[in-house]
Amino acid sequence: MSSLKQFIRNVRASKTIADERAVVQKESAAIRASFREESGDSNVRRNNVAKLLYLFTLGERTHFGQIECLKLLASPRFADKRLGYLGTMLLLDENQEVLTLVTNSLKNDLNHSNQYIVGLALCTLGNIASVEMSRDLFPEIETLLSTANPYIRRKAALCSMRICRKVPDLQEHFLEKAATLLSDRNHGVLLCGLTLVTNLCEADEAEGGEQGIVEKFRPFSGSLVRTLKALASSGYAPEHDVTGITDPFLQVKILQLLRVLARGDPQTSELINDILAQVATNTDSSKNVGNSILYEAVLTILDIDADSGLRVMGVNILGKFLSNRDNNIRYVALNTLIKVVAVEPNAVQRHRNTILECLRDPDISIRRRALDLSFTLINESNVRLLIRELLAFLEVADNEFKPIMTSQIGVAADRFSPNKRWHIDTMLRVLSLAGNYVKEQILSSFIRLIATTPELQTYAVQKLYASLKKDITQESLTLAGAWCIGEYGDALLRGGQYEEEELVQEVKENEVVDLYSSILNSSYATQIATEYIITSLMKLTTRFSEPAQIDRIRRILQSNSTSLDVEVQQRAVEYGNLFGHDSIRRGVLEKMPPPQIKEESRVLGEASKKASKTTSRKSKVAKPAEEDLLFDLMGDSNPTSTDVGANGSANNADLLADILGGTTSSLATTSPPQQQSNMNSIMDLFDNSAPSRPQAPPPASSNDLFSGMSSLPPQAAAPPSVPTYPCYDKNDLNIILQLQRNAEGIVQVMARFKNNSVHQSVSNVIFQVAVPKSQKLQLQAMSSTEIGPGSDATQAIRISGSKGVGFPRKFNVDYH
Repeated sequence: MSSLKQFIRNVRASKTIADERAVVQKESAAIRASFREESGDSNVRRNNVAKLLYLFTLGERTHFGQIECLKLLASPRFADKRLGYLGTMLLLDENQEVLTLVTNSLKNDLNHSNQYIVGLALCTLGNIASVEMSRDLFPEIETLLSTANPYIRRKAALCSMRICRKVPDLQEHFLEKAATLLSDRNHGVLLCGLTLVTNLCEADEAEGGEQGIVEKFRPFSGSLVRTLKALASSGYAPEHDVTGITDPFLQVKILQLLRVLARGDPQTSELINDILAQVATNTDSSKNVGNSILYEAVLTILDIDADSGLRVMGVNILGKFLSNRDNNIRYVALNTLIKVVAVEPNAVQRHRNTILECLRDPDISIRRRALDLSFTLINESNVRLLIRELLAFLEVADNEFKPIMTSQIGVAADRFSPNKRWHIDTMLRVLSLAGNYVKEQILSSFIRLIATTPELQTYAVQKLYASLKKDITQESLTLAGAWCIGEYGDALLRGGQYEEEELVQEVKENEVVDLYSSILNSSYATQIATEYIITSLMKLTTRFSEPAQIDRIRRILQSNSTSLDVEVQQRAVEYGNLFGHDSIRRGVLEKMPPPQIKEESRVLGEASKKASKTTSRKSKVAKPAEEDLLFDLMGDSNPTSTDVGANGSANNADLLADILGGTTSSLATTSPPQQQSNMNSIMDLFDNSAPSRPQAPPPASSNDLFSGMSSLPPQAAAPPSVPTYPCYDKNDLNIILQLQRNAEGIVQVMARFKNNSVHQSVSNVIFQVAVPKSQKLQLQAMSSTEIGPGSDATQAIRISGSKGVGFPRKFNVDYH
């Protein structure tokens, strides 16, 4: 057996991981063999356990040495006990079953005459005590809190904290002893007593103050204030002095306890206001030790009912921290100011310039916290200044900052913008700098702003066109530009003065088409960008006057009609078909009306939570991207919820009826003949039939196939949640169907058979259903094929793969 030192040398001498693993495995095998020999030499056992602890630090398996640690605990020698308790704390935890064997050794050692052995037992119990051990050994700990030995008292106080955390019911046993520790003259005991009382009070607060522990310790606030005042005003104390500051650890502990005791109590808060001001004024902030005391004082000031002047002083201390060279102190200050800005906004605003300087800090953690704090400082009076600084930071920011920055700038601009011109300019700058990171709801808000501001539509579309000519790499800029150019292309071509001294250059039709062609042929033409551009080009056919450019657009659409993307292909084909109906093309592609601004459709508050619902719309076939954006503008969180027909596709009739002004019912009944013909022509484009009145189903007969089930009206007696349809009623046999469709498109049908005869039975009832090959049918057995007079029976039917497909219309019934 090698010694511990030799084992460590062998491990360090290994040149490769394989060599080290070989050394470790060889030594582990030797340790196991030594354990099996049951040698009575305690030196050998101690040497083996010491090597196990080294293996533990290397991350190796050491479970086979747990029993050996327990054997060392039973040894009378202090060296064995010390190593045994150390091994027990490291190799065991409170979930180990072996831990129950330690309880007896701990109980014996807690009553030992040697204070250092008692200290070992207290230290071990304070680290690994389980609920059962806490209940078994708390009487010994309670007794040790009253011992005359200060070395044992302070360890017993920390062990009591562990027991109270594990078993809150035992707190009442330690309250009186903990109170006496607050007046202890020994420095170490006082520190541990403050830690114990603070822990008890915080646990009571977490439970809602049910036990009144905080009220019990509030009378000690006066003595704690006197102790803190003596520490703050005392001179040099060599025993507990740290870089010229007297006992900083004790000062921090007292401030933490005073914060808990004064929270929510104006009387105690008033009592400690003066000492907090004294600590904040007299503590040296040039040293890190002094900053720790000042930080605790600031937390206490901000957490209690302090005077407004004292709160301002606390914020100023945090502002001073921001100019410190230590990044840890600056991070702590920024993190605390974020919590303070809601309470003392004006005091935090005074340090705005220092906070903005932190945006340029090399440390990414500092930049992140400074960014979060900067957004909380924005209000009506400083929105121009702060947004300008944030846009400058956005230009050089890391990519991980851009998504949250674009969203926060969009929200701030929507909430605090001084005018709409500034709002549009700000969002144009955001789209130009970080258009690939703009979320959908922010882009929708920007489009809604332009759509509802007619006086700035010419300005916005010209600015978007100019920005798009400079840079086509930003997706959101491309989407916004395509939407606005398609809607307000006539304003773009008109030109005119949009700034006091600057005239926009005239834009020609071929330049717009050239720009779109360059985007479509570039690597930046994503699927959604292509969809927007195709829709925008189609709208420009009603804004342009040159036939040559309209013909170019037709050819672009035709080239995309063979796109591998189904969505793009379908748009191109449908838009291409519109060229054959010039009489209605201009009406269909007219400008969209300005959306109604609703509070829930803004990017603020709850609207931001609906963003995830809008992303799923992009994947729907035959749903133009422009239509998606329109639904966002209108504030509709689920546009397809009421527009899906029995065939599962969007109800084009309803959409087109809205465009032409009216509903489908009014078109079918009261529209003039010309409008009805236009409606039918449009529906022909999309392979859908014009809306018509539902036809009555043909009469059913026995042993025949039934059709028209999906158009039959539900029975009035059925509950609205489960539609019921009549299927067959002849020869005293009545059959009705109850239909339910779940989210996966599975149709559950319950067929109910009723014999209305008063004296004849119906026998050998067979009910059959015909479904297409694309669907799967599961026909359960009937509850009874023999239906007596006045009786009934049921049969369950399950049809899967029917999502987007109407319920099958053919059935067959046979009976005698």
